[in-house]
Amino acid sequence: MLSSPLPDAAVGAPPVARLLREARAAITPALHGIVGELPETVRRVAGYHIGWWDAEGRPTADSGKAVRPALTLACARAAGGAATPGVLDAAAAVELVHDFSLLHDDVMDRDTSRRHRPAAWTVFGMDRAVLTGDLLLTAALRRLCATALAPVLADAVLELGTGQAADLAFEEAAEVGLAECLAMVEGKTGAILGAACELGALAAGAAAPAAAGYRAFGRHLGVAFQLVDDALSIWGDPRRTGKPTGNDLAARKKSLPVTAALLSGTAAGDELARLLTGARGLDPATTARAADLVDRAGGRSWAAAEVDRRIDAALRALAGAGPTPEGAAELRAIAALVTTRDH
Repeated sequence: MLSSPLPDAAVGAPPVARLLREARAAITPALHGIVGELPETVRRVAGYHIGWWDAEGRPTADSGKAVRPALTLACARAAGGAATPGVLDAAAAVELVHDFSLLHDDVMDRDTSRRHRPAAWTVFGMDRAVLTGDLLLTAALRRLCATALAPVLADAVLELGTGQAADLAFEEAAEVGLAECLAMVEGKTGAILGAACELGALAAGAAAPAAAGYRAFGRHLGVAFQLVDDALSIWGDPRRTGKPTGNDLAARKKSLPVTAALLSGTAAGDELARLLTGARGLDPATTARAADLVDRAGGRSWAAAEVDRRIDAALRALAGAGPTPEGAAELRAIAALVTTRDH
């Protein structure tokens, strides 16, 4: 969508699809145990949102990509460790936080679809969706509360919430700078990917300096991940993404490509600003016009260049952490997936 594959990204690594499948399989028993302890009405929402069953409770088979737990497990291996119970607990907790954030995001953004089917709040109601998110977050923190890892995850959740608050505020702001927008994204998306990496390294016994390197790798990767998400929300194929294209533009969100376009000083950027400051909502034709203006004003090319810059920074941080060759190859393969995915 925005960037070319990393050179030699997967040399010595299993195919990234296998890494994701292995991560999902490794954490699923723990997730089933946690969700199984929730009240029945909440359990139904959680299992539907995760992808285990449909609204009537019939089994399905779409549980998301599992990028975050894959990062946790790969960082543990890169730090010289294995999939110990502590590492698996950290991976499961990170995925629970991710599911909590998606439940709340869909409610706040009024997104009506997720993973090619109706979003949980449209099926079960906003109240039950929000409550389910709250309980998944609580379960994630509880999973690590008896360990030294809990503050790492708690701090990341606080940063995620701060980033989300900034994102909401930007919708009403007359102008947002790129530095502000990048800081918002680093909190909203980078903090959790950074924590996923740091937790895996720490759970595997890495020293603090090395764990900080893995955290920096994940934070830069998180910004790149969000840039690709922003681009997919504007120009992606809804048949691949599972979400309608243009929702963020129609809601006047100051995503990174949009912010870059608005600050471009171009005629296209000026026209985009006029479209996004109107009093009425954007109809599909106007939303499509806005997407074209973002591209013409340079928002798409800026985002592609920033993805490349962030991936370069992520790989430098990874090299500084001193990973095993096998672990480094796995992490490079995941980074390549982030930059080339179409959903």
